[in-house]
Amino acid sequence: MKVASKLAILLSLGTFATLASAKTLEQSYLDNCRKDPGIPVPVSVVSPQVDAGDIGETVEVEFTVNTAGKPSGISVLSSKDGALSEAVVTAVKQWQFKPATKDGAPVATKVILPVRVVDEAASNGYAAN
Repeated sequence: MKVASKLAILLSLGTFATLASAKTLEQSYLDNCRKDPGIPVPVSVVSPQVDAGDIGETVEVEFTVNTAGKPSGISVLSSKDGALSEAVVTAVKQWQFKPATKDGAPVATKVILPVRVVDEAASNGYAAN
């Protein structure tokens, strides 16, 4: 089974980014995310391991980034495939965030994250936040 190991991450939190050839999709995403105090900022991301047949599919997940920067209460809002959903949830559980802040203190924040699987070899860029 051929595995597509990279993905593009589409968030409703940020800016459009292009890939530098020496960077992974994950690192480019981290480098180009919005870093506003009112939103959680990813500091470590893990791409799900998915089948090549999942390229082009999107899984939308909702979760809370707690005050320690860990995602919790992850639920799938939309997906066409249960195995793909499980892979995305497993990956997002491993993410680490700098939590959102209010008046200088970390606050738990709900996030809706659409994750679109792409073929890294064919990708020229991805949308982030």
